[in-house]
Amino acid sequence: MKTAGQLLVECLENEGVKYVFGIPGEENLELIEALDRSDQIQFVVTRHEQGAAFMAEIYGRLTGHAGVCLATLGPGATNLVTGVADAYLDGSPVVAITGQVNSEQMHLTSHQLIDLTKIFESITLRTKMVIRPDTVNEICRQVFKYAEGAGGRRGAAHMGIPVDVAKMEVSDEEHPLRRQEFRAVEPKSENIRKAAELINASKRPLILIGNYTTYGHDLDVITRFATMLRIPAVSTMMAKGVVPCDNPYAMMTIGIPGRDYVNLLFDQADLVICIGYDITELNPAKWNGARNHRIIQIDNLPADVNKYYQCDIEVRGNNGHALEEILKYTEPREEPEWAFQIRRMYRDSIADVCRDDSFPMKPQRILHDIRTALKNRDDILISDVGAHKVWIGRQYECYEPNTSIISNGFASMGIGVPGAVAAKLVYPDRNVLAVTGDGGFMMNSQELETAVRLGLNFVVVIFEDSHYGLIQWKSTNKKSSISLRSW
Repeated sequence: MKTAGQLLVECLENEGVKYVFGIPGEENLELIEALDRSDQIQFVVTRHEQGAAFMAEIYGRLTGHAGVCLATLGPGATNLVTGVADAYLDGSPVVAITGQVNSEQMHLTSHQLIDLTKIFESITLRTKMVIRPDTVNEICRQVFKYAEGAGGRRGAAHMGIPVDVAKMEVSDEEHPLRRQEFRAVEPKSENIRKAAELINASKRPLILIGNYTTYGHDLDVITRFATMLRIPAVSTMMAKGVVPCDNPYAMMTIGIPGRDYVNLLFDQADLVICIGYDITELNPAKWNGARNHRIIQIDNLPADVNKYYQCDIEVRGNNGHALEEILKYTEPREEPEWAFQIRRMYRDSIADVCRDDSFPMKPQRILHDIRTALKNRDDILISDVGAHKVWIGRQYECYEPNTSIISNGFASMGIGVPGAVAAKLVYPDRNVLAVTGDGGFMMNSQELETAVRLGLNFVVVIFEDSHYGLIQWKSTNKKSSISLRSW
């Protein structure tokens, strides 16, 4: 016989889990002790549960396998919420496991008892409470299944286990369930041909690459598609690097507040080909405010309902396969000189300021120096959220996907330092840099102790202005007199 807690750890091992990030508590001790006996899983004690959730999120984003965070009941569980919500809206696979009071008390008013299933319901793809010990393996497999994309999108999932249920015995015949492999639907041939016809008929097509391309295994197809058809490609912040920045058809990044050179590309385009585009990250009104673009969506889910995002054709299925099929019916066009000219205008606009020696240092100069210092194409920059994120999204050049990690769905401050911890665990041989503002840094600066304890070497660059800078900028634009100093 074994306990339900021990069975759960067996299930985590079966899922390939290497790290569980969290803080021990009285109600999850059965799991902690079972994890301590695991030869495969390392329990990483963090300084705050929010840091644990962010670490799980970045681990999941970089590996494609669900990162796991663990907390006790009540305040431990609620401390996970921000990081779990971030994973949910950013599409990063995370499984959050929480303790709960004794199952015999769950129908009563009880110390530290809140309905965790309800709390996590709106920020996860699945949330389940274990009521019977013999269902642990089923529930564990289910939350991993949905976190890792069985429903078409990756994201966060949650399972809770009451303290007494975790200690209950289960039969030795209960084992982890087999993992399942999921295939996207095959795109319809008629939609492939219609998309190809639209592309062939367009004069100035433009590719918009979104967040949901970054966890595919055929990203080179997107670059080949843009290159063979000579179509300029813009990325959202979270899709930076899907088309390497040194590819001639790689344009700029869209998503910063206000208009920029990248908006000129959309102004002149007559067709936008959206690949893995997530409107949570970027409101289509930002690039289709006049609602005059013809739009092709290539994705494995139906298009979202939005009056600024009315698709002429939806090609549902695996992105890479869909693009390969479209290539069979399309012809290369003339070089997009109209787009090259706009890209030159942007680069000319920052050339001098990137060499500017004035003080205080300009963000453009700082980002130029950071990219110079991070010499390897696969070095990783983790951006916290704040005014600096705008400059990173706009200017930082990427050669590979997921080498510039920017939270841009939920956009949570405090992700920088714990994100760097996870990135260094995943890629110990790569250079990892966390870039944060003084506001975001102070939200999870305690995780530097976690990094030191684990022997992880990374660098933190802090943009210090003693303000919540992005909000101060918006306040200034509104001519508000609010004081937003952070000290």
